[in-house]
Amino acid sequence: MKRLHVHLSVEDLPRSIGFYSALFATQPSVVKSDYAKWMLEDPRVNFAISTRGREPGLDHLGIQVETGDELQEVYARLRQAGGDIIEQGQTTCCYARSEKSWIDDPAGIAWETFHTTGESTDYGDGTGENGARVAHERQPEKQSACCAPQAAPKQQSPCC
Repeated sequence: MKRLHVHLSVEDLPRSIGFYSALFATQPSVVKSDYAKWMLEDPRVNFAISTRGREPGLDHLGIQVETGDELQEVYARLRQAGGDIIEQGQTTCCYARSEKSWIDDPAGIAWETFHTTGESTDYGDGTGENGARVAHERQPEKQSACCAPQAAPKQQSPCC
């Protein structure tokens, strides 16, 4: 069964843990010096916060799967959605070992798709994720090999 993943960057981890623990009516399942995670069942979401983001706010969204078969199913959906997919492969991130890929939606929001295969004693150095995301940001837009429609250019709104 799949689970939505939301990762926020925060400035004050203890204060944010207090806020989200009250909001979710439960304590996080993982707490580290720079990271906390709630594995909620209602709604079914992997909600994480850390002080490791570029700036406070939404860092990325994702889909977490429980099996390799589900991961291949989501990878097929990524290919159908179009856009550049950054296949990160096996990595250590957020105190876990995972296989993952990244894609940006038409608005530029990063989406991570991943299958967690185990725990890690460290956060990970971020080189895999950062390398994948930075490489993606530098790639010019190109037509997808499967000829999926490209996102329409952003229109400037006349008002604020």
